[in-house]
Amino acid sequence: MEGFTGGRPGLREKPVPAAASPTLSSLGAVFILLKSALGAGLLNFPWAFYKAGGVAPALLVELVSLVFLISGLVILGYAASVSGQATYQGVVGELCGPIVGKLCEACFIVNLLMISVAFLRVIGDQLEKLCDFLLPSVPPALQPWYADQRFTLPLLSALVILPLSVPREIGFQKYTSILGTLAACYLALVIVVQYYLGPQGLVQETRPALRASSWTSVFSVFPTICFGFQCHEAAVSIYRSLRNQSLSHWALISVLALLACCLIYSLTGVYGFLTFGTEVSADILMSYPGNDVVIIVARALFGVSIVTVYPIALFLGRSVMQDFWRRSCCRAGGRGALAEPSGPWVRGLLTVLWVAVTLAMALFLPDLSEIIGIIGGISSFFIFIFPGLCLVCAVSVEPMAPHVKCCLEAWGVLSVLVGTFIFGQSTVAAALELF
Repeated sequence: MEGFTGGRPGLREKPVPAAASPTLSSLGAVFILLKSALGAGLLNFPWAFYKAGGVAPALLVELVSLVFLISGLVILGYAASVSGQATYQGVVGELCGPIVGKLCEACFIVNLLMISVAFLRVIGDQLEKLCDFLLPSVPPALQPWYADQRFTLPLLSALVILPLSVPREIGFQKYTSILGTLAACYLALVIVVQYYLGPQGLVQETRPALRASSWTSVFSVFPTICFGFQCHEAAVSIYRSLRNQSLSHWALISVLALLACCLIYSLTGVYGFLTFGTEVSADILMSYPGNDVVIIVARALFGVSIVTVYPIALFLGRSVMQDFWRRSCCRAGGRGALAEPSGPWVRGLLTVLWVAVTLAMALFLPDLSEIIGIIGGISSFFIFIFPGLCLVCAVSVEPMAPHVKCCLEAWGVLSVLVGTFIFGQSTVAAALELF
């Protein structure tokens, strides 16, 4: 499974150009995967534990999901070596055909759009709590207009997020890559410590053990898991940047990164749920008092981290739209500044449009759990469905033992079926919450 031999029309190995020689170390790949996964989903895990009916069922679903999450990363590395492509959508389009490739591009944009909405929603929540801290003597209902997140969030988007997102390249973001991981680790540590010390102003009560109200409620944790662990969109690019691209080596990297991620998410989910029980918020930081200095530091760190991650999601989504713009202009024979999507006019227009749409959606959807449900459903395509399809298509042209091929095809079909179930369940649940 390390290379591609055999043929199917339109499917042949395409080596990466020499100019793009891989230089990424194994440790660097682990941290990049970890940083890609640790994000706003961390805040939602305690609430997901509550919705699942307690610690035991939530951890069980998380561990079962971890098998598919790691499998998806390994499959994407294998598919990238077979197809020779360097992007997720390129791999899917090469192996599964142009129609599925177009579907992948559409899902890619929608998923990144909703992730950007979730980022802004998290930033808005933290701004609201910071204003409460800075204006302690003013009741929330009587706070001035400039303390309302309907003013502070658009202001921050215009003055900070938009300038960070406009540049053609976002290479400078590598200097802030460690911030997200540190903020996530600090948040998990604070939640664990606060459970034993007790949050200021919070009276802890003995709560009875919860049980899932129905078997379907256990599956409500799936959207949060998909949103929290999704690093699969960047998996192909990371794999192609590795110096050592053997499949066994990539599997080890995937296991280490997701196990570390699972540890941080589990600690946050368990101790956050045990601290607040049925009173836990969809954003765990919103459950803590607004005057706790330790929590204020956590909010500030996490807010800055999300501000620096938002331009990366925008850049990835904008690149897909630019490719579509370029193909459209080529078919129409367009020329001039508007025919070049990487030019300042088109790039600026797409950036402003992206920020405006996501900002409006973030202000319209007040509950983070509603956004998580939508993202979790779409993320199932990138974690389960597309990797499963790629595996089935790749092994169909690879020479291998019949029983091995049969097992791999069966696993690919199972991944597609599981992903379809999660997409349907998450989408229906999110629609019911909205309407």
